[in-house]
Amino acid sequence: MAAQETSRSGFDFSGHTRNAFMSEHGHVLPRATSTGTTIVGLVYKDGVVLGADTRATEGSIVADKNCEKIHYITDNIRCCGAGTAADTEFVTNMISSNMQLQELSSRRRARVVGAMTMLKQHLFQYQGHVGAALVLGGYDCTGPQLFTIAPHGSTDKLPYVTMGSGSLAAMSVFESGWRADMEEQEAVDLVVAAVESGIFNDLGSGSNVDVCIIREKNTQMLRNYRKPNERVQKEQNYKFPRGTTAWTREEIYNMIAKEDILGYGLAPPVESMETDTIDAA
Repeated sequence: MAAQETSRSGFDFSGHTRNAFMSEHGHVLPRATSTGTTIVGLVYKDGVVLGADTRATEGSIVADKNCEKIHYITDNIRCCGAGTAADTEFVTNMISSNMQLQELSSRRRARVVGAMTMLKQHLFQYQGHVGAALVLGGYDCTGPQLFTIAPHGSTDKLPYVTMGSGSLAAMSVFESGWRADMEEQEAVDLVVAAVESGIFNDLGSGSNVDVCIIREKNTQMLRNYRKPNERVQKEQNYKFPRGTTAWTREEIYNMIAKEDILGYGLAPPVESMETDTIDAA
């Protein structure tokens, strides 16, 4: 009987059999790292508004309460990152360098679609192992542009987008409040409301709201534009006055090391272990 030849085309489900065999023998299969963020963007009348929260997490621990998730690409392009913090930071820094080289080579202003193409090709090359989910926005010769780039390299071009663990809550705000040709302040208020919806409905998102307004002539970064979770003074004071807890005995150890200097050498130290005992009255 001839050996069965492995198909060289089409889908290959051999990994499913291997995973089922490992699960039956008690091996825990690796899972994707769960990350938390709310990043949004929308196109308004005169440009693009991007928004992001400022919480960075390590599992169930809040690692940074005021990190910056809106990254610089060029003067007219910004990129919001969700996923692994190191991946989003270094990927956007690399693309920013490439875009600057492209501007110097072509002597023209960078286009948003060029940055999008570089990002999606780089992420697709690593098949999702680079954990960067991105919202890319900018203004170029073709007008305001807004894209989403998934960790596997797929892209979307939409008038309003959300990504991250708080994306569903933020999208509900956009679906009910977005309209074409919005004024700038209306767009900023809607972006802030969308990010705050992610902050209050997602444990992985929190702290403050950062906003970036990209216009044809300039870009404005509004750091900590809104602080919905700012801590206030507690109503009660939980510090007890000195002497509240009774004590019966106190021992004080004198641990001072004494040494004598003789000539150019040092005498061996003499440690004092004197103990003073005080009994409570």
